[in-house]
Amino acid sequence: MMNIDKFIIGFDSALRTLLTSAQTVRPVPGGELPEAALTDVEKRLSCALMRVNHVGEVCAQALYQGQGLTARNEAVQQTLLQAAREETEHLAWTERRIAELGGRKSVLNPLWYGGSFAIGMFAGMLGDKWNLGFLAETEHQVGEHLSSHLQRLPDNDGRSRAIVKQMEIDEASHATMALSHGGVELPFPVKVTMKLGSKVMTQTAYWI
Repeated sequence: MMNIDKFIIGFDSALRTLLTSAQTVRPVPGGELPEAALTDVEKRLSCALMRVNHVGEVCAQALYQGQGLTARNEAVQQTLLQAAREETEHLAWTERRIAELGGRKSVLNPLWYGGSFAIGMFAGMLGDKWNLGFLAETEHQVGEHLSSHLQRLPDNDGRSRAIVKQMEIDEASHATMALSHGGVELPFPVKVTMKLGSKVMTQTAYWI
C-alpha cells in the first residue's frame, strides 16, 4: 500500500475516533446489571475515572495507528491494527458509560490523539522489535492504571467496574501478543518517561 493511502486511512481513523460514536461487537460488560443508586459524590468520581479511561482509549487508537503506519513488517502492521480494532470496543464501552452517568468526554481529546499519534509513529521508526516492545509496555502500564481504578471506583458501581475489569483482561492479552511477536523490554529510563507522561494525561483528563 502506498504511503499516501496509509495517511488517508490514518486521517479517516482520527476523524472517526474524535467525531463519531465508536461501535462494539461484544456486549458491553455489565450491561445486564441494574444501575446503582450512586450519591452525587460517587457519580462524579465514576464519571471522572471513566473519562480518564476514555482518553486512554483515544490515545490507544492514535498510538496504534501511528505505530502501524511506520512499522516495517506487514505482519507487525496487522498485529497493531488488530489491536486498534479491539481497543475500539473499549472506546465504545467507556463512551457509553460516561453518557449513562451524565458525564462528558475530555475536551482535550484532539490534543491527546495528535500527541499519541506522533509518539506512535516515532516508536514505529525505531524498528519492529522496539515498536512491539513499546506496545507491550504501554499495555502493561495501562493494566496498572486500570487496576488502580478498580480500587477507586465505588463498590456498588457494578457497571463501571465490569467494564474496567474486562478492559484489564484485554490489555494484558495485547501485551502478551506484542511480546510473542518479538517485542523487547524497553530501557528503564523510557519506562519512567512513559509513566510520567501518562500521569500528566490522567490527572488532566480527570478534570478537563
